[in-house]
Amino acid sequence: MRLYGVLLQLPGVTAPHKTWQQWVAQSWHDTGWMVWPLSATALIGIIVAAWKFFNLMAKASRTRRILKEVDELLTQHRIKEALDLTRDTNAPAARILYAGLERHEEGTERIMKAIENQGLLEMSKLEKGLVVLATVTNIAPLLGFLGTVLGMIIAFASIQAAGEVEATAVAGGIKIALYTTAYGLMIAIPISIAHNYFVSRIDALVIDMEESAQKMVDILHAISSGKAAA
Repeated sequence: MRLYGVLLQLPGVTAPHKTWQQWVAQSWHDTGWMVWPLSATALIGIIVAAWKFFNLMAKASRTRRILKEVDELLTQHRIKEALDLTRDTNAPAARILYAGLERHEEGTERIMKAIENQGLLEMSKLEKGLVVLATVTNIAPLLGFLGTVLGMIIAFASIQAAGEVEATAVAGGIKIALYTTAYGLMIAIPISIAHNYFVSRIDALVIDMEESAQKMVDILHAISSGKAAA
């Protein structure tokens, strides 16, 4: 704050009296036409991130519930009830467990194969939308860098036209260069954080489903071994 006060005492330096709304409007105008691709990139990233957040929260909630209920049914050797429950539930874990339960009389190897195949399908569904977020994370800084290059071209063109270096002549180009770089990073950073968060949540969800599927296979194998012994 002391440094800021000293700067304000320098000749020609005055404090800007703008609200944040005025600052946003001015920066929008100063960014030039590059604001449109940057805004489109940000809008896509926000929409996909919001959809993915609520989609994963819903799937995680249903998964925790179905895994708990199926574990209880299988512990009691109620395979028929577990099969009906997983068939009627719309959750990734339910579809994976149903694929294995459907073949509970075909041996452990067939059960594991069915679970693996269905698991791959459900994994691809869980990862839906992540490629869009990764693309936004990569494109936003590149668009900012493109704006920087274009802004510097405008600045040097202004110098060439004026025949001498003047701050007012190059200010417009430099503004575009700085704003586009800043906006590109402001878009990429939060979207990158969201992308990594979703990846970690999906990994945790997959681990839970793998553990439950392995427990189911062990229980089915024990039931099958008991029947054979009898």
